[in-house]
Parts: sequence; structure tokens; C-alpha cells
Amino acid sequence: MSEFVVSTAGDRIAYDRHGDGPALVFVAGAGPWRAIDPETTRTAERLAGLGVTAIVYDRVGRGESAADGTITLERELAAIEALIDAAGGSAVLCGHSSGCSISLRAAVAGLAVDGLALWEAPLAPPDSGGREWADEVNRLIDAGDNGGALDAYMRDMPPEILEIVRGIPAMIEQAPSLRPDGESLAWAESAPHAELFGGIRVPVLAMVGEQTYDIMTPAAESIAAAIPGATWKAMPGSEHGWEPESMAAELAAFVHAAAARRVARE
Repeated sequence: MSEFVVSTAGDRIAYDRHGDGPALVFVAGAGPWRAIDPETTRTAERLAGLGVTAIVYDRVGRGESAADGTITLERELAAIEALIDAAGGSAVLCGHSSGCSISLRAAVAGLAVDGLALWEAPLAPPDSGGREWADEVNRLIDAGDNGGALDAYMRDMPPEILEIVRGIPAMIEQAPSLRPDGESLAWAESAPHAELFGGIRVPVLAMVGEQTYDIMTPAAESIAAAIPGATWKAMPGSEHGWEPESMAAELAAFVHAAAARRVARE
């Protein structure tokens, strides 16, 4: 059964809690929510058996986390902060796709983040057109053209993927929740990564699937180069997704090491 927490922005956030131990919060990318993301839930269940509290939530404006008004990046960060508090006051963030740029922004904003585990961050080099792209998505959202906003957001995805996504009515209905994704990606492209992320001082692991898209490995390499002590690696996975068992093992080791590091510094 879902648990709920209210953020400082007033949003009621639905989530599932798995296990007990140092915490990890999964930050989904563009589109998914718990009901259509069994891969993340399976990973969280495996993490529970490895001594980790794993939080899987519906992002603001998705699933059971219904939201009115403009869904800003600040509201998404407030939701993550509330979930970190509910998990015990600090947590590793595991971002998936644009959830990576949201997680990076959370760390830069000073949330109580123990570490960042980033799966396939789709970060382009500076000034690659992300600001203009996000502005167009936002314009369509503001105009009430959710279908157009979804199409614009996914303009670089294979047509067959867009066809699948458009076949899920809730994906169109929940298109306003794409604003934080676009805003965080535009921010991540606004300057060299060392300038944007170089002040992060928690453990960072950037991961890519062994079968992945061309943009992902250079992005992981750039993140690792930008943040002192950060690393990147290839993991079992394809089609932008991970393999739950190996991912859970990797995340559990990372979470326990990050928590030990935090305790040693306290």
C-alpha cells in the first residue's frame, strides 16, 4: 500500500518503501511512474534484501502524486527533499535518464544527499540546443497541448518508442510533469560540467548499459571527469534499462559505502 508525504511545496507525494537500512531514493526520468515501472520495483525489492531502505515514488503530477498548476523543477526537488526526510534524513539518489540531471541538481542545491548513482544520464555538451528545446516543450505545456509537448520532448527518440508512449493515454495526460526533466537537462547543458557539478562532494557513480545509445557513454565520462572522485562503469542493461539483480547488488554496495562515509564524517 502506498505511503504519502507532503512536500514544502504542498504536493502530496505517493511512494513505496522497501526494506530497512541506509536509504536510496529512485528518481525516475521522463514519463514513468510506479504502476508502469516494474523494473525499478524489482530492484527496490532486491535492495531490501541487501540491507537498504529503497524508496520508489510517483513523481509530481504522475500516478498517485496528482498535482495542479505549473510543475516546476523546484517542486520536484521539494518532493525529493520530503522523501529524504521520510527515509531518515539522508539518502543516495538513483537517477534514471533525466532523473540523473534532476538528481545532480538536488545535490548542487544542497539536499541531504549521501551519493549519486546515475543510470544513463542523457547529458549533451554545453550549448547543444537544450534551452531552446525545453522552452518549446514548456510553451506547448502552457498552451494545453499535452500531445504536442510529449512529441516535442521525445523528438530525438526512435519513432517506434514514441508510438508506444503515445499509446498510453496517461503519458499524454501527465505531460505537464515533463517540465522538470527539460529544465534540469537544459541546466546541465548551460555550462561545462566541471563548472556545474564540480562542487559536489559526495560519491558519484555514473553507469551505462552494455548496450546503449551513443550519447550515454560520453556523458558518463564527462560526469566522472567533472566531479572529484566520481567514477563511471558499464553494467548489464540495454534499451536504456538495467538488469535488476546486478543493479541491486551494485547499488547496495554503493549505498552502504556512502553511508559509512557520511557516518565517518559526522
